Order: sequence, then C-alpha cells, then structure tokens
Amino acid sequence: MSSKLLVIIATADREKARAGLMYARNVLKYKWLEGVKVVFFGPSEKLAAFDDEIKWYISEIKDEVDCFACKAISDEEGVSKKLQEAGVEVEFVGTVVSNAIKEGYLPMVW
Repeated sequence: MSSKLLVIIATADREKARAGLMYARNVLKYKWLEGVKVVFFGPSEKLAAFDDEIKWYISEIKDEVDCFACKAISDEEGVSKKLQEAGVEVEFVGTVVSNAIKEGYLPMVW
C-alpha cells in the first residue's frame, strides 16, 4: 500500500478546498504519510488565486509540498500569474497527475 498522497482540489467551494489543504498540511505536520503533492484543477484555480485563506494554506505547505495548477485552465481564466505569485507551479497537469500515480501517489479529490 502506498504512503504517498496526491490531493486534487477541483472544487470552487471554499470549505471543501480548505478541507483538502488542511489534510495535506496535517499529513506533513504529523508525518502521517511519506509524501504529498497538491494539484489545483478547474474551478479551484480561481479560488487559489484570490481567496486569502486558501492562499494562506498554500503558503503553509509550499516549501514542503509540490503544488501545481493546470496551465490550460489558469491561462484561460487569466490567473496563472497570481497562482505563481502564491507559490503554485503552473503546468499542464495531465502529466503531473499521471506521473504521480505511477510513482505510487494515491489520489484524493476535493
């Protein structure tokens, strides 16, 4: 069984996104698992770009967790620069997600 987690945040709902980020943060804090990656996808990208609480969670984990956002969507929504300023890597995430799964990361989607 894997001990690595891929948190995929696809919701625009702040409370759901916060729950995913809180879990990712606690995995690090309490060392529940060996590794964590976070991917913002779809509606969550605007939330990550503009919501102060979500940006705070990103700031809490970005030094220890690879955080990604989908370039196709963030470019379309005009938030790529804001996401990068928050510490999120903007890339085409299909490859990121696929490679993470191949590396043994178990996906959880919020």
